[in-house]
Amino acid sequence: MTSVSIVIATADRPGPLARCLSAVAALEHPRDELEVIVVDDGGAADLELPGAGGLPVRLLRRERGGPGAARNDGARAAAGELLAFTDDDCLPEPAWLRELCAAARAAAPGTMVGGRTVNALAGNRFAEASQHIQDLVYAHYNRDPERARFFATNNLAVPRDAFLALGGFDVATFPFASEDRDLCDRWRASGRGLRSAPGAVVRHAHDLDLRGFVRQHVAYGRGAARYHRARALRGTGRLRDETSFHLDRSLWLRTARLRPARRAAAMVPLLALWQAANAAGFLLERAGARSYEGSPHPAATR
Repeated sequence: MTSVSIVIATADRPGPLARCLSAVAALEHPRDELEVIVVDDGGAADLELPGAGGLPVRLLRRERGGPGAARNDGARAAAGELLAFTDDDCLPEPAWLRELCAAARAAAPGTMVGGRTVNALAGNRFAEASQHIQDLVYAHYNRDPERARFFATNNLAVPRDAFLALGGFDVATFPFASEDRDLCDRWRASGRGLRSAPGAVVRHAHDLDLRGFVRQHVAYGRGAARYHRARALRGTGRLRDETSFHLDRSLWLRTARLRPARRAAAMVPLLALWQAANAAGFLLERAGARSYEGSPHPAATR
């Protein structure tokens, strides 16, 4: 009986996907209780996938619609009671799924659980800065592990029935970014909880350059504008509720200590660039722009 379905959205990245599937094959989880669903989001690459270490791998193909739409397709096709999402450029540690399942069993029914992501490319300063930003976000929003508020889509698990009942990811409103923030907000608004599982670790091998870093955070800024508009419409929060994140000096100091001082100092200019790119995207969206030319595949932006 399949109890867990791992859903991986991909688009034209067969190399990273193969490495991801190799990591999935090493998971410490009973093979007869697991399936892997790869959703090809309009890619042109040949994806004739072998089984991952004896695991059955199902390949679904769809026209390009973004990773949220791909994940929704995977969820609808899944047989597992629990959906575990990760990305094609992520390498789950062997205990990843075991830790997610343990956290889900310990939590109240209908709880979303999310793990911890670490940068797999220590020599890439843009990837390191993006990981640092995610660390800041998690430290702020998930201070209480049993009452977490946000998980990124490269490391989370949800009960399939609850996910489908909520309509999955809102891909019409969030075609390029922030679909995970929106899902977490709707999840909490429905009366369901979020719980951290820090032992569920994935290594994120996002090979960013300067252009990709800027594009990523402009996209996040645009997604943030849509997110705050959606929250205001459904009455779950306002923009000013989120200003505490940017004003929390103790948070920045504490998370900076997680890295060597020399590397932390070198990261400062990229953190300033992040803020500028994020603000630019936010203002562009607020100004009424609705198209997003040249957006990166959002499955690659976490």
